[in-house]
Amino acid sequence: MSFTVVIPARYASTRLPGKPLLDIAGKPMLQHTWERAKTSGAARVVIATDDERILDAAKGFGAEAVMTAATHESGSDRICEVADALALLDSDIVINVQADEPLLPSEAIDAVAQRLVVNTQFGIATLCEAINDEAEYIQPSAVKVVMDKFGRALYFSRAPIPAGTALPAECFRHIGIYAYRVGVLRQFVGWDVAPIEAVERLEQLRALYNGIPIHVSLSPVKIPAGVDTPADLEAVRTFLA
Repeated sequence: MSFTVVIPARYASTRLPGKPLLDIAGKPMLQHTWERAKTSGAARVVIATDDERILDAAKGFGAEAVMTAATHESGSDRICEVADALALLDSDIVINVQADEPLLPSEAIDAVAQRLVVNTQFGIATLCEAINDEAEYIQPSAVKVVMDKFGRALYFSRAPIPAGTALPAECFRHIGIYAYRVGVLRQFVGWDVAPIEAVERLEQLRALYNGIPIHVSLSPVKIPAGVDTPADLEAVRTFLA
């Protein structure tokens, strides 16, 4: 199994400016994420950025890093530019790992890549976890996913799905790590924003809207929270300390 990991990293962040370079246990957050990805089975791990500060920092800790256009509206657009720059084939697999996931287990990266290798009828693969807490179930920041018995995603939503008066016996939180077939990714970035994508503010709905099947499977390991807020940052600092 051969795949490439691309870590899109932007300097701008509303709540945490310069987020990829914020210090965690003596290293930039981005370095922690890169080191996790490097312990996966990836043939190559590349950081993609539009900011010279991030480029310099990445090269400083030994990462392969490339500058991409500042006009990209999403990480998918940035990853596609890297796939083109690396001359990846349409049949190749590329994994999108978010820069703000300094605790992401490498097992999750390998798992999502393996799902796409095995399930040849799918263009995209991702992971999920069971939700066992009602507060998480109703929280819009926790994206929910429902899928059929074959692992095909039926819908993603910030709303509580499947709907009920209380926490359903079976419901799942989507984990934002994606494996793409490069040919599908190239199609994806050329499509307009889908109506359901605009409403939910969930980019993956563009794939479903255009008929691209997404495979969803349970993560083989517990996925620690990423860093979205100052409180998240302090929690990760405390954990790694």
